[in-house]
Amino acid sequence: MTENVRPVDLLIEARWIVPVDPPDVVLENHAVAVDGGRIIDLLPQSEVAGRFLPRNRKRLDQHVLIPGLVNLHTHAAMTLLRGLADDLPLMEWLQRHVWPTEAQHVSPQFVHDGTLLACAEMLRGGITCFNDMYFFPQAAAEAALASGMRAAIGLITVDFPSNYAADAEDYLAKGLAVRDQFLGQSLLSFCLAPHAPYTVGERSFARVLTLAEQLELPIHLHLHETVQEIGDSLQRFGMRPMERIRRLGLLSPALIAVHAVHLDAHEIELLAQHGCSVAHCPSSNLKLASGIAPITALSARGVNIGLGTDGAASNNRLDLLQEMRLAALLAKENGGRADAINAHRVLQMATLGGARALGLDAHIGSIVPGKCADLCAIDLNDIALAPCYDPVSHLTYSVGREHVSDVWVGGLIRVENRQLVENNATGLIKLALLWQNKIRP
Repeated sequence: MTENVRPVDLLIEARWIVPVDPPDVVLENHAVAVDGGRIIDLLPQSEVAGRFLPRNRKRLDQHVLIPGLVNLHTHAAMTLLRGLADDLPLMEWLQRHVWPTEAQHVSPQFVHDGTLLACAEMLRGGITCFNDMYFFPQAAAEAALASGMRAAIGLITVDFPSNYAADAEDYLAKGLAVRDQFLGQSLLSFCLAPHAPYTVGERSFARVLTLAEQLELPIHLHLHETVQEIGDSLQRFGMRPMERIRRLGLLSPALIAVHAVHLDAHEIELLAQHGCSVAHCPSSNLKLASGIAPITALSARGVNIGLGTDGAASNNRLDLLQEMRLAALLAKENGGRADAINAHRVLQMATLGGARALGLDAHIGSIVPGKCADLCAIDLNDIALAPCYDPVSHLTYSVGREHVSDVWVGGLIRVENRQLVENNATGLIKLALLWQNKIRP
């Protein structure tokens, strides 16, 4: 070994690599060198021999390697409510089915087990980071760590009592204690997560805003999801929800506006002016008949957009590859132009856009030296994917999560040859069946 050859933990050689940053780039026959959990180089395969000596080597001769996908909005534990109540409007779905079931069954064990199941599903679909909003965040954090998955844990706040907390102050106090408990965990970050303008009052929002500014945390908030939400706000407060939170000072680069379906031109401009992000959840919006978010107009104004699945109870899949395809197709229809949002832009939303919204773009979201090695390999050697003229087109319009072959989080393999490394799939299915029998005996 010469002095110039550096030992590294892992070398991944792929037929195609899409780094996302810089945009619109596809590298052929390149390699990613990983050491200490971070990307240290991205280089042509022909230059590897004289520079790196890998302890582990992965050849991906028919694959495209991309950054790990970032699920910008979900309620992970709600995998245990998948299919419980379908084909209903949002408020009927919530008030008559979801909330009563949660009141009866949600506990730390429910959240831990449901999040374990969600992490397994997401990892197998190439998702390496998720932004969560649910009760008992400590249990969600523990499940994410047990799965070896990156998570932004939402510190949920609502103005009504639950099995988790008595009132808004109790929610926040418990949430902040969870943040303190896990502050040293490199796979975990945190968001303040006031549920929605219709469940959170002015005093609670003011407290959330103060904490967000003091702790430099994102604010993860459902906003303008349905026509009913806006009508109720007009009747109750005399203004639309966006104007209400603007007056409360919540519009800022810290805000992740989830759904953002029903926006007028002025509201789109407000989101752009204040540097807010939008979590676009196309499948959930369609399934609940909430509408189609104006992603083309938001993108044209430079609003940062990430993609989310929402919870498995309202989607019913935690499948960001499916969200990519749907987001691209809906944007074309919504914008009235086939070139409104292209395949590269949608991949950026599913990776760097989500990372940027969470304040994690210095660490994840693109294949750049210095960033964490959160990576996803997708096998294009399939009759349904032949021929391949453009791997990014395939990523957005053709592949499914069944084509995800290998996934790394922080340089550690979490899915290998389509199999989970950390959790036993059979055991997770049995766990889900136990909960099914409790919820619907």
